[in-house]
Amino acid sequence: MDRLEARQGLLSSLPMTVLMVLIFVAPLVVIAVFSIMPQRVFTFAHSPTFEAYRVFVEQGYWRSLAWSLAMAALATAILFLVCYPLAHAMTRVFGRFSLVIVIAIVLTLIVSENIRLYGWVLTLMKGGLIGGYVQSWTGIVLEGWTYNTPIIVFGLVYVYLPFMLFPLLQGLAMIPEEVRQAASDLGASRWRILWEIDLPLAMPGIVVGCLLTFVLAAGAIAESKLLGGRAVIVIADEIERAFTYGQNWPLGSALSVSLIAIIGALAFVALSRIDLDGIMGRR
Repeated sequence: MDRLEARQGLLSSLPMTVLMVLIFVAPLVVIAVFSIMPQRVFTFAHSPTFEAYRVFVEQGYWRSLAWSLAMAALATAILFLVCYPLAHAMTRVFGRFSLVIVIAIVLTLIVSENIRLYGWVLTLMKGGLIGGYVQSWTGIVLEGWTYNTPIIVFGLVYVYLPFMLFPLLQGLAMIPEEVRQAASDLGASRWRILWEIDLPLAMPGIVVGCLLTFVLAAGAIAESKLLGGRAVIVIADEIERAFTYGQNWPLGSALSVSLIAIIGALAFVALSRIDLDGIMGRR
């Protein structure tokens, strides 16, 4: 009976498995194969070579990858420091007002990311909304705040705030209030409750939020183009140019594989340390 049920389950999952392979696995295989093709070819009918990876190292494309990962890590750290207190207040203090905050954040996602970033460009650029009002009222001419590295990080923080906040909300909501009250009754300080109860029990939400934010920020391109004015060339920009303007598919594939490999390794390590069954409520 068990074998029959297992076979039926396998057959039932077969269509979805095939669909997932075609949608997710097959494109990754194509990119990986193209990454070991000679430069400027568009078919697989060539002998494999690692020329694209040599170009990646020798021509300094690794710097764009390093910049992308560094800015993504910084934005993730800032978002955690901002969102953790907010998530704690939303789960423990604000009550029904938390729903208003959630709705307000979700509503911002309805507007295109590029449109929202253009709004910040018009606000922060030299002679923009802020600078124009200050000059009109005081006669002081302010320099613009756009087209530099900090503004790119600000854009990443602004755009990906929901992807950090919502997992943190879920993680903090999993902490039983009775455990915190018992620790307080036994004389534990607020800091000790934070370090020994809140953070460990909320770790699944923290890991998911940090991982999700880092992955999205590492592959972001709009913030660098619109707010940063390409003050820093991120790896996603290099990939786009290799595939389009450069018509160098092997190089673009090699850049993509390098980014996927690093992020995939980080995701594997992070997910291996959390209880996904507990998060999904399966136990």
